[in-house]
Amino acid sequence: MLAVAAVSYAVARETAVFAVRSVEVDGAPPAVAQQVRRALRDELGTSLVRIDLARARERVAGLPTVAAAAFDRAFPHTLRVRVVPERPVAVLRQGADAWLVSARGRVMAALARGSHLELPRLWLPKGAPVALGGTAPVELAPMLQAVRPLARVGLGARVRSVRASAAELTLVLRGGLEIRLGDARDARLKLAVAARVLPLVPAGARYLDVSVPGRPVAGSVWTRPPAAPPAAAAAPTQDPRFSTRG
Repeated sequence: MLAVAAVSYAVARETAVFAVRSVEVDGAPPAVAQQVRRALRDELGTSLVRIDLARARERVAGLPTVAAAAFDRAFPHTLRVRVVPERPVAVLRQGADAWLVSARGRVMAALARGSHLELPRLWLPKGAPVALGGTAPVELAPMLQAVRPLARVGLGARVRSVRASAAELTLVLRGGLEIRLGDARDARLKLAVAARVLPLVPAGARYLDVSVPGRPVAGSVWTRPPAAPPAAAAAPTQDPRFSTRG
């Protein structure tokens, strides 16, 4: 019986009895699935018993669009791959160049200008290194921390760009309103508060400060009419659920 088993294994390994004829990809959009199949095309014709799954996993995980992959030998002729794709959250901009970046900070693809208008823009300083498949420069980490939760809290395509300084992380909405987060700590909580408060922000407000999530503040540049005396100037409307600064 042992001899028969050994012979059977040798036949399965060295002959075309279990040769790979197709690669099935689950969990990925069509474009990513095509990239995975292309990365594994050298395995076609190889016996399922003989395939080095560790090497195949490394090859697929090296794709800029793939976060993780798992393999299954589906006898007699199919190699099945379950893919966790990278999730795009922003567009990196540096001069005229643009790249798609994932929630993990991975540079997924070079882009033509004007692509993915639904995603916020993160601006890189001139000369900052960017490599396809690599990780975004470390100075972008706070910005990425701020854009990761956008879709989950309901802000999604409303954010146009993100900027950061040593003391302030600011999201600029497409209408021009700024959401000021303070630092990147508790970014998801702050953004969830901002999403709930935004419908209450009065017209003309320039910013919404949620750096202290329990006390959101909306503010604007308040200009008095030139001919009106100071006492006649109207006060900005204030909702009892948050503060308004003129």
